[in-house]
Amino acid sequence: MRFRSGLLATFVAGAIQMLASSGSGVVHEWGTFTSVAGQDGAAISWETLSGGSDLPCFVHFLDQRNLKAAAYGLVRMETPVLYFYPLKPMSVSVHIDFPNGRVTEWYPQASREQPSSSQNGWIEWNNVQLGGGSESLPNAGGASHYYTARATNAWPLESAGEREKLLFYRGIGDFGIDLKALVNEDEVSVRNDGAEPIPAAILFENHAGQLRYQIIRGLRDAVEFDLSALGGTMETLRSEFEDELTEMGLYRDEAHAMVETWRNSWFEEGLRIFYILPRSAVDALLPISILPAPEQLTRVFVGRVELLSPAMKEEIGAALTSGDVAVLRKYGRFLNAFLREMSVGSSEPPMSEQSRQFLQNAYSQTAAESWKRSCVK
Repeated sequence: MRFRSGLLATFVAGAIQMLASSGSGVVHEWGTFTSVAGQDGAAISWETLSGGSDLPCFVHFLDQRNLKAAAYGLVRMETPVLYFYPLKPMSVSVHIDFPNGRVTEWYPQASREQPSSSQNGWIEWNNVQLGGGSESLPNAGGASHYYTARATNAWPLESAGEREKLLFYRGIGDFGIDLKALVNEDEVSVRNDGAEPIPAAILFENHAGQLRYQIIRGLRDAVEFDLSALGGTMETLRSEFEDELTEMGLYRDEAHAMVETWRNSWFEEGLRIFYILPRSAVDALLPISILPAPEQLTRVFVGRVELLSPAMKEEIGAALTSGDVAVLRKYGRFLNAFLREMSVGSSEPPMSEQSRQFLQNAYSQTAAESWKRSCVK
C-alpha cells in the first residue's frame, strides 16, 4: 500500500505540474521550525541567532542592533521558500503574517516588512514578476546551502529589480509547539498536544558518526520510541524523508531540494525529532495571502526538536571537567541551551579553565552576532 500510494502521489504531482505549466496557477512552500526541548518536554528559550549566518551576503537582514533581545526565542523559523508555477508570465503580490514572531532575513527585496521592534511581524512583496530567464541569479560565492533550494522547475521571478527562483524569508518565533518530547535512558516519549494528528515523526540520532532513526506516522496522542530499536542508513533516511514530503504535496524536485538544503544541519551530531506539521498549524502560525490567488497552495513545514539525552549530559559534563573543547564544540549553537538545562536544580558542574575560556569566547561571539550580521562571502 505504501508503494502504491507513493506512485499515486508522484503521478498526481506530475499531473499538477503539467497543468501548472499549461494553465493552472500553483504555489508550493516549504520551511522549518527549530526548537530545543527542556526537561518537561516543552520548548525552551535559546540563542536562535547564534552560530553565525550561512546566508549569502546579498540576502537582506533586519538591523540586528534592534534584535539583541530577540537573539533569544523559542523557535527559529529557518528558510521558508515559495515556488511559483503560473499559467503565463504575470505579476503577483504576497503577504505573510508572523503573529508570534518577526521576520529577520529575506530575498529578493520586499516591498514592506514589520519593524524588528514588533512581536507581530509580517513581510510583503508587491508586484512580483513571474517569468523570464534565470541566467542572472545572484551568487556571492562561498559555500551556502541557500543555493540548493533553487534546484527545482519553479519559474524565475523578480522583485524590486532582484531576481530569484523563489521567495525566501526567515525569522524568530516565541510560540510553543504541539510536540513534546521527554528523553529517558532507553526511550524517548513523544506526545502530540495538537488537535490534529502529526503526519510523520522521525526520531534521529547521530552518535560519533553512527546514524540511526525510526519513523512513526499519524501521531495522534503519545508514543514511545525505543532507542535500541533505531536503525537504517543515511540513504534510506533521505529517501524516506523525501517520500514523506512528496506525500504531503511537494513535487519530487522540491522535496529533494529541501532535504539537500538541510542535509548537513539536520543530520549532524546529536539526538532530535523531526516532524511534519499539520497544514492547519502552518496556516495559524504563518497566515498567507497571495493575489491573484493560486488554484493550489501547498505548504509543508518540518519541525526540528533538539533533545538532551542522559548520555549527552554525561559527555558534556566530562568535557567541561577535562577541558575537551572538541566535544563541547560539536554541540554547536545548542550547547548553551543544554548547559542551562543541565544546571536546573543543581549547582554549576566542575569546569576547567580551558572550558571556561571556550564558553566565554562562544558567548562573546554570540553577543557580537546579535549586533552585527554575518554572511557567506
